[in-house]
Amino acid sequence: MRESGGQERSSSLFTVKDSLFRLAEDIGLSYSAVDSARWVASKWPKDRRMAGVSFTVHKLLASIPGDEERFAAIIRPPEGKARWTPDEARRRVGRQVERPVTPQEKVSAIHTLAADEEVAATVTSDLLRRPTVVAQVKQEDKVRVVEELTRDDHVAATVTTGLLRRPDVAFRAMSDDTARHQVNHAQVERGRQAREHFEDTSPVAPAVRSIEKSVEFLDLVTACHSFVAAADRVVPGMRDRQLGDDERVIVHENVARVRATLDWIETAVDTGKVDVDGELARLLQGE
Repeated sequence: MRESGGQERSSSLFTVKDSLFRLAEDIGLSYSAVDSARWVASKWPKDRRMAGVSFTVHKLLASIPGDEERFAAIIRPPEGKARWTPDEARRRVGRQVERPVTPQEKVSAIHTLAADEEVAATVTSDLLRRPTVVAQVKQEDKVRVVEELTRDDHVAATVTTGLLRRPDVAFRAMSDDTARHQVNHAQVERGRQAREHFEDTSPVAPAVRSIEKSVEFLDLVTACHSFVAAADRVVPGMRDRQLGDDERVIVHENVARVRATLDWIETAVDTGKVDVDGELARLLQGE
C-alpha cells in the first residue's frame, strides 16, 4: 500500500486512484469494489490468508486494528463454532449482524429499521397495544413515555381527565401539594371565567348581583363562626399535651395563614378591596 497520493513508476505518472479506476474499467467492476478489495488484501498477506474462509469474513475481520490480534483471530473460530461465518465475524468486530439471535442484537436491528420517523411511530403504536410488552417496561421509562406523549396540551388534558376519574389515581395525585394547588387554582379560575361570562351575557345578572351581596355576607359570617366553633372544640383538647418540633412548626405556619386571612377579611369589609398581593397569595397557598 502506497501512501496517499502515491504514483506508479512509468513513463506517464498515475496516482493510485487513477490506476484503480483503470483496473476497475478493465475487469468490469466499480472503483469502490476494487479499492475495497485492495484494502482487504493489504490487511491479509498471502501467508496469513485462510483457505476455506470466505473473502467476506476476511474483509470483516480486516477491521481488527492489530496485525497479531487479527492474524490470531482468523485461526480460531468462535467458541462452539466449527468455522467462521459472516455474522460471527460481525459479532467479533462489533457490527450489526444480518440474522440477529440475542435480545440485544434484535433490539439493534429494530432500532436500525426504525430510523425512519414514520416507521418508528407505527412500531411504537403497535407495541404499546401489547399489554405484556408494556408490563415489562420499567416504571421510570413508562413515566418518560407518558410525559413525551402528553406534551400536546389537548392530549394531556384528555389523558388527565380520564386518569382523575380513577379514585386511587385521583387520591395519589391530590396527595401532591403542587398538584392539589394547581387543581384548586384551576377550579377557581374556571369559576371566575364562568361568572364573568354570566355577568357579560345574562340579562338577569344585575338582579343576581344584588342578591349575592347578602349571600356573601352570610357566607363570610358563617365561615368565621365555623372557625371559632372548631377552635373552641379542638383547642381545649390540647391541655397538658406537648407537640413535637415538626408539629409546632406546622401549627405556627397555619396560624400565620389564619392571621393573614383575617387581615384580608377586615380589609375587604372596611374598604371593599379584595385584591391579594403576592406575599399574601404565597402565604395562603402555603408556599
